[in-house]
Amino acid sequence: MRVPANGSIKLFDVAGTAVRVHPTFFLLLIWIGVVHLIKGSTWDALTGIAFVIVLFACVVLHEFGHIMMARRFGIATPDITLLPIGGVASMERLPEKPREEILVALAGPAVNLVIATVLIFLLGNQLDLDKFAQIEAPKPGLLEQIAIANLVLFVFNLIPAFPMDGGRVLRAILTLKVGYTRATRIAATFGQALAVLLGVVGLLGNPFLVLIAIFIFLAASGEANYVEMKDQARGHSVRDAMIASFEVLPTDANVDAAAALLLRTSQQDFPVVDGSGALRGVLTREALITALSTTGGKTPVLNIMAKDIPTVSEDSALEPIIKILMRGDTPAVGVVDQQGRLRGYVNEQNLAEYFWIRSAQT
Repeated sequence: MRVPANGSIKLFDVAGTAVRVHPTFFLLLIWIGVVHLIKGSTWDALTGIAFVIVLFACVVLHEFGHIMMARRFGIATPDITLLPIGGVASMERLPEKPREEILVALAGPAVNLVIATVLIFLLGNQLDLDKFAQIEAPKPGLLEQIAIANLVLFVFNLIPAFPMDGGRVLRAILTLKVGYTRATRIAATFGQALAVLLGVVGLLGNPFLVLIAIFIFLAASGEANYVEMKDQARGHSVRDAMIASFEVLPTDANVDAAAALLLRTSQQDFPVVDGSGALRGVLTREALITALSTTGGKTPVLNIMAKDIPTVSEDSALEPIIKILMRGDTPAVGVVDQQGRLRGYVNEQNLAEYFWIRSAQT
């Protein structure tokens, strides 16, 4: 699973990859603790939380299986984010050669199989499957629970549907027959079907399955949309999609001035430029509204704008811009000339509109 997560907290770095945790992960720990506390004792709650923490440590190792294999093909991974539904490794790019994708995809489940095998050996080759009920109510025998959980992760991740690793293997195989884009669409359709099935089962009494189903459905749809956009963007430059007519804010503007500009125009985001025309940041509509209701209209836009906006030239390829914007780390990508002066920008909304128009024209 490689979809991005915003607002995460960095825990540590491993070999150039930051391991992060999303705040919602702590909600999962609280939920596990409360369920165990209601059904048992404080010790049961602590044991349940320990089980989840150790299980997610295995998830991190699973993701590093992908990462280490991807590095063999020159693909870096800036970070991993832990979510309540699993781990997310944000690779700079995905392998498109079928052989590479298969190897990268299988490396993660292989780690879970190794962990399970080692634990089974330590347990004397005996597992009592009756002790493994469900993640929110594991019974005593932590090593045994973790061994079986890793076997479950191994099997579940090999399901041939996006965003599971098995879905990536399926895509790689289908790519040889029908091409990358169509293969992605087929694997994503299987993923959406799996999500519907899990959602129906979850509605019968397991809300955690419903959460997983929603994530799988959205991730499968996002993967298919991303690949189709990349396919349409191939051979096109940033100039083709950028917003070239826009209003800007000077660096000495305040929130009141920005609000007035918001009312006078149809823009949602406003580039903030200095006296030389260089991009200093982007003020989003959300940040503006929040500042009006909290710090007031006299707040300088420099205090609330998004900073460190990536910039490219007009002749740059459009394809990499998709990855930058879909990662969710920036509200826009600035387009500058050779002197560094702002000439336009691309945001997620206008990029989507660009592809809608292209789809309608074909």
